[in-house]
Amino acid sequence: MRVMMAIKGDPEPGAAPSEELLTAMARYNDELQKAGVLLDLAGLLPSAEGRRVKFAEGNRTVIHGPFPESKQLIAGYWILQVQSMDEAVEWAKRAPFEALSRIYPGEYGATGEIEIRRVFELEGSDASNSGG
Repeated sequence: MRVMMAIKGDPEPGAAPSEELLTAMARYNDELQKAGVLLDLAGLLPSAEGRRVKFAEGNRTVIHGPFPESKQLIAGYWILQVQSMDEAVEWAKRAPFEALSRIYPGEYGATGEIEIRRVFELEGSDASNSGG
């Protein structure tokens, strides 16, 4: 099964990752790669540079960032190929969150989260096979 692990947050515009964060994330991503579970990953730029397209009653409205509720926004993601949701949870627990919270204390602080969602696949999908 494929899952997306999404880390929540919205870095400040112009904020560059520190060497400590880059090193910690590279080490973690290398572990995922060596284990053969990593399919894709990316960090996202701040929502201040983003747009939303809102659909309502046949109208489309473009909303320019930054967006409120930064704890609900996605700062980056990994796409993993795992055997079960439990395996995905174990990988999420190993993410270098401490490095993130030191670099972006306002965004990540002492608490934060990585959301894990199964990727919908039309071919061979089995909704009853939730995998843990």
